[in-house]
Amino acid sequence: MEQQAAATGLTRRTILLASSVLGLAGATAALAQPAVGAEVGGRVLATPVPARHVTLKPSIFAQAQGANRAYLVSLQPDRLLHNFHLGAGLPVKAPVYGGWEAQSIAGHTLGHYLSACALQVANDGDPVLSQRLAYTVAQLARVQAAHGDGYVGGTTRWGQADPVGGKAVFEELRRGDIRANRFSLNDGWVPIYTWHKIHAGLLDAHRLAATPGALDVALGLAGYLATILEGLNDDQVQAILVAEHGGLCEAYAETYALTGDPRWLNIARRLRHRELVDPLAQGRDELAGLHANTQIPKIIGLARLYEVAGDPAEARTARFFHQTVTRRHSYAIGGNSDREHFGPPDAIATRLSETTCEACNSYNMLKLTRRLWSWAPDGALFDDYERAQLNHIMAHQRPSDGMFVYFMPMAAGGRRSYSTPEDSFWCCVGSGMESHAKHADSIWWRGGQTLYLNLFIASRLDLPGDDFAIDLDTAFPQSGQVDLTVTRAPRGLREIALRLPAWCAAPRLSVNGAPTPIQTRGDGYARLSRRWKAGDRVTLMLPMAVRAEPTPDDPNLVAFLSGPLVLAADLGPDERPFEQPVPALVGEGAAHALLQPAGAANPHVFSARTAQGGTARFSPFYALYDRRTAVYAPVFTPARWRAEGPAFLAAEQALIAAAARTVDVVYLGEQQPEVDHQVTARDSEIMQINGRSSRKLRPGGWLDMTLARRPGPLTLQLIYWGQDTGQTATVRVDGAVIGQFQTPAAGQDGFFPLGLPLPPGAAPARVRIEAGAAPVMIYEARVMAG
Repeated sequence: MEQQAAATGLTRRTILLASSVLGLAGATAALAQPAVGAEVGGRVLATPVPARHVTLKPSIFAQAQGANRAYLVSLQPDRLLHNFHLGAGLPVKAPVYGGWEAQSIAGHTLGHYLSACALQVANDGDPVLSQRLAYTVAQLARVQAAHGDGYVGGTTRWGQADPVGGKAVFEELRRGDIRANRFSLNDGWVPIYTWHKIHAGLLDAHRLAATPGALDVALGLAGYLATILEGLNDDQVQAILVAEHGGLCEAYAETYALTGDPRWLNIARRLRHRELVDPLAQGRDELAGLHANTQIPKIIGLARLYEVAGDPAEARTARFFHQTVTRRHSYAIGGNSDREHFGPPDAIATRLSETTCEACNSYNMLKLTRRLWSWAPDGALFDDYERAQLNHIMAHQRPSDGMFVYFMPMAAGGRRSYSTPEDSFWCCVGSGMESHAKHADSIWWRGGQTLYLNLFIASRLDLPGDDFAIDLDTAFPQSGQVDLTVTRAPRGLREIALRLPAWCAAPRLSVNGAPTPIQTRGDGYARLSRRWKAGDRVTLMLPMAVRAEPTPDDPNLVAFLSGPLVLAADLGPDERPFEQPVPALVGEGAAHALLQPAGAANPHVFSARTAQGGTARFSPFYALYDRRTAVYAPVFTPARWRAEGPAFLAAEQALIAAAARTVDVVYLGEQQPEVDHQVTARDSEIMQINGRSSRKLRPGGWLDMTLARRPGPLTLQLIYWGQDTGQTATVRVDGAVIGQFQTPAAGQDGFFPLGLPLPPGAAPARVRIEAGAAPVMIYEARVMAG
């Protein structure tokens, strides 16, 4: 034990140091009131079986969790703590990591790391990660003690390396100095978003892993920010909430649930972001153009508020949002967003790109789905959960090395771009660490006398005392056979409810080898009520058929599924450029009949003849880790192909040519593209209009950005909305005027480019756009060759 402690830097002295800061949180921290159960407020009918009672058996899920655990162990807490130590005036113990950890958002990864380690410890008691948690929390306690006021942070301001500047942001807010846009707050990159990650990570370390001192540090941290928010009026708080702030509402509601202190509930209620929530509460979908993952955690917070305080309006809003996103804004794999933003409802066919389906979105939608299911068990909700988990989250991590994908491309020919171990640390790396540490946490649920099976993941359930012990054996999702063997049974009559997924048209059930009629209550579950005994066997057969799902806005563009698995055309290795038209299929009748099975040995592999004369191979999308893919395929009848095929191929060639000419592009008003291109502005605001984000320059305002160049003739294209007539701006490159941005006097619907020759140069071009006497709205800027 001492040898392991030394390896992580955990010593008796650091544990004592952690204990010494209890005064920061108040003497009551160590004597917190009994937790407020969810049933005190909202109506929670079922809860997940704690992961400590579930052991994963060999499967793709266990493989992913193992790869994730190896990555967690490889990370050095002292490198993640670098900015925290520096900002507190303490000696740094290791250099900071690269990527986002070396930028203004530094520190967010540490919060996810705490949560991920806690999830793993909650499942199997991992001693190494348990010690990492204890050491990290002890160091955060030292940081908090050095500040002396509860502050624990590692963020900085844009372009600054000193974390002291990050704390200055919060002190400016305290004084009522609030300068916020969608992803910047007082010149810091979403500092409250990062603050939430630390808050949530500490709560998880306490709840899931019983880490000494974690709740005390969390209460000190919660108190520091609370003193700021309590000194501001509601309009000022709402102004802060314009900037992305993660699940801060949920964290304060959870703090209330753990302590019973109404102060935290009052703060949580003030964090209800009216701009988003009010339309949803009235049943209006106004999500188009909004940054998706900014919004989802706000609704998770509402759901948690419902559970601890019981306002049914919050539950209705959460349900409406969930249904709206899953039914009207999601792709076949269960993910949502293009370039991180929601588009118009039911618009999928026109939004297939390399930057669809941010992984954090699905991570958060799964959290929301679990909460909604607990209020009213309904198999359809876990159909949604299973779809996103299997087809997005399992695709998001490459199990060979545990690295993660930010966007999951839906564009034909798209490839996955993976993180690196020490120089990425995107938000989706952090949420990925959590996603793959909790594959055991949603398999089994309890509600009254009913034991629910929601996910078909090979595992062993071992409930305490004289309750159930059950072996769950399955090769799912490769096979639809699910076998349960009761190895220990409770006394008396007990019910087991097995989810009947909607993708299976003819499930079959047997008990101890005898076919058994399926009894259901119309909620998507087969219910078996009996006096169970050791040795009882239940077999659920879920035949998997292939089917086609058309996009809502183009019935001739379809995704194919085999049972729960989304299929994709394999378009070759990812290192080879894809410079050909999308594979198109031609045939009469049902689209799914165009796919021919490869044989019983490969139950989810199919082939199809393409209109171009070749063959496309379709297989499960999630497993095509280092391949170029096409999830959606255009389907033509022979007659349509004869009439429309030439135009389709010409349009595909035009897209290929445009992509080849594109040197660089920045989508204005969107967080990551602006960060990547060093966008700065004066007298400017971010707008969501015409289904897209944009930058609006007020008269006399300006916008700066850095764009790549390459040898040869280049054109700078500025994209505008055709009805925005009479706009005028001066365009400078590297300080010299290159021309005027001037839109036509006659308006028309649609987006159009306005091109200006770009001066040659070896270095990236610093472009400035200066508005004239009237407002100017620009949606994107491109550098095009030729």
